[in-house]
Amino acid sequence: MKWTHTLIPTLKEDPNDAEVDSHKLMVRSGMIRRLSAGVYSYLPLGIKVLNKVNAIIREEMNAAGSVEILLPALQSLSIFELSGRISVFGNDLLCMTDRHGKEIALSPTHEEVITDLIKNELGSYKNMPLILYQIQTKFRDEARPRFGVLRSREFLMKDAYSFDVDADGLNTSYQTMYDTYCRILSRCQLDYIVVEADTGAMGGDVSHEFMVPNLNGEDVIAKCTKCDYAANLEKAVAADIEPEDEAITEERKEVSTPNICTIHEVSSFLGIEPRRMVKTLFYSYQKSHIAVLVRGDHEVNEAKLAKQLSQDTIELADEKTVTTLTNAPVGFAGPIGLNIHIIADRAVVNMKNCVVGGNKADTHLMNVNFERDFTVDQIADIRFAVEGDKCPKCNHLLSISRGIEIGHVFKLGTRYSKTLGAKYLNKTGKELPIVMGSYGIGINRIIAATIERSHDKDGIVWPMPLAPYEVLVVPVNIKDRSFMAVATKIYDDLCEEGVEVLLDDRDQRPGFKFKDADLIGIPIRITVGKSYKERGELEIKVRSSNEISFSSPVNIVPEVKTRIQSLQ
Repeated sequence: MKWTHTLIPTLKEDPNDAEVDSHKLMVRSGMIRRLSAGVYSYLPLGIKVLNKVNAIIREEMNAAGSVEILLPALQSLSIFELSGRISVFGNDLLCMTDRHGKEIALSPTHEEVITDLIKNELGSYKNMPLILYQIQTKFRDEARPRFGVLRSREFLMKDAYSFDVDADGLNTSYQTMYDTYCRILSRCQLDYIVVEADTGAMGGDVSHEFMVPNLNGEDVIAKCTKCDYAANLEKAVAADIEPEDEAITEERKEVSTPNICTIHEVSSFLGIEPRRMVKTLFYSYQKSHIAVLVRGDHEVNEAKLAKQLSQDTIELADEKTVTTLTNAPVGFAGPIGLNIHIIADRAVVNMKNCVVGGNKADTHLMNVNFERDFTVDQIADIRFAVEGDKCPKCNHLLSISRGIEIGHVFKLGTRYSKTLGAKYLNKTGKELPIVMGSYGIGINRIIAATIERSHDKDGIVWPMPLAPYEVLVVPVNIKDRSFMAVATKIYDDLCEEGVEVLLDDRDQRPGFKFKDADLIGIPIRITVGKSYKERGELEIKVRSSNEISFSSPVNIVPEVKTRIQSLQ
């Protein structure tokens, strides 16, 4: 392709709305343009990279024995009502009413649609196992789209679904997709880790996320500093905190804390560490309320709490409810005297002489002890792990870092088949629900994560498998006929050899062209310039290492092909 025959509108300055490097560079390199918040058009360079990712995914999914289909982006809202996920998606679900008054949604995911499809097609155990996949656009009405294509309202996903007769079959399908994802990300040359994850809105009981470690990632990872334990923060479990030393149980006393109600304010006022306090929070679900106790320096993990309560969603109780339950303003709640179900985090019951709210305005209680002063109905792990916690597997320290979620695999079990009536007949003629798995990869996220991990001050540094072109040929002066003649011959010869080449045939200054070359990040640059004029040699630059070498025109094709192979 010749530069003047395509559309690569590079920019010298970062866009005002871009916060992360991948967003800045995708816009500046001419890969994408913003239409509205969280909605982007892909230009020629962007679509070429998308197609590279799609090709790798298709090759690996097909090699794993899965079969491609295409499901509709428009879905009836009634199907989400059947699965019970309308409330789970909430405002993220993009809904509308068609001309016939029927409520429809733009697909956020396809579990319901694929289940509705296969319930009429897989009637016998003989038709399984089966794995179907698609590459399709998804829609989420994000409250705050940001970070370019990392958190957008419209995005491209590869999602797959497995269908088996039992749990053993699901385990096999799940491992097949797990291994396939590892191959896909390795071929994309992405450094990734696999972490245990919460199943969230998808349902099921087992899932793993494929993460690319990055400071700009919106996901948080807890990883052991010694063993292989790793989990996202919603799922991460910390080892039990050792009980405090057998300290003297001191006499409980009431202290006045006028207009002092936050953990920070109370701990400063009393001269104690936040870890010496207990937070009492109230949650509501299905017209019920519960009190939750966590240590003052810990935070409630609502995903864990919802699982303990067997709920899809829970929410903090409003101020009126808290006041009714405690007879005190918000900020002065405590566990003593509450007439409500109480669930405490495991760390709370090992505390000694702690501080709690007094269930009375401007009042806290000191030297409060579990069992002597209050009891609870349930003890469970309901908090987020924090830096300094210990690994649940080997008891070494956990480290907390950030990452970009690229893929997620789930064991759904019969979550959807039971609800939507997808059944099969086994060998004895008994009707049973189909056992399912779900497997997703964010294609746009692979691109953004690659740029986040592979760029420098000058621009993108594409790994060869994802690069929009493998080679960029730059004649420094298109008005010099000898330069253009050799540049064009190199371009033609490489194209004949099946190499993807971009020829910069623009009438621009050399420095302008070189800056654009570094910005768009094509792995190999061949320059027809000073060295050719003086010595008859072509300059070869490898973008990833900035290594420069020289070659005669007669040897350029085999030399470039060798370098391409080494960068694959």
